Amino acid sequence: MSSKVNSQVTLLHGRVFKLIRENVTLTNGITVDLDIIRHPGASAMVPLSNNRTVILIKQYRHAVGDFIWEIPAGTLDPDETPLECAKRELAEETGFLADDWQKMGEITPVPGYSDERIHIFIAAYLKPTEQNLDEDEMLNVHEVKVDNAIEMIHKGIIQDGKTIAGL
Repeated sequence: MSSKVNSQVTLLHGRVFKLIRENVTLTNGITVDLDIIRHPGASAMVPLSNNRTVILIKQYRHAVGDFIWEIPAGTLDPDETPLECAKRELAEETGFLADDWQKMGEITPVPGYSDERIHIFIAAYLKPTEQNLDEDEMLNVHEVKVDNAIEMIHKGIIQDGKTIAGL
């Protein structure tokens, strides 16, 4: 069974996503207004080096008002495949390319109010290239032992959902 969308209005058309309100009749017969973020999707990657380390970034995120630990990631451009996005973002954010790519899966980080899906890849056999950050990206690149990254999750140092899922 599926719900029925009775009407839809765009409340905001932002730089990356749209905020819409849908009037929906649910499968139980109840009609409600739901606010939904429509997102083009993203790719994230776990960049592994040959010595059991992972490349993590510590990036400023204004929404949480602080720097947080993350795996590299970025929003899909129009007509871009998830793998193309992952390769572009790895180079732009970390200054690395990878010779081997494997898709691990997809996550839906906040299904209560967004349709965003994040494609997660393993990127291996890294080699340096030129980093090319967007003007609004403030981040530092760190090489962390995989075991230490897992411990950072357990200690609450890494709290980002895509990063926890990827690691």
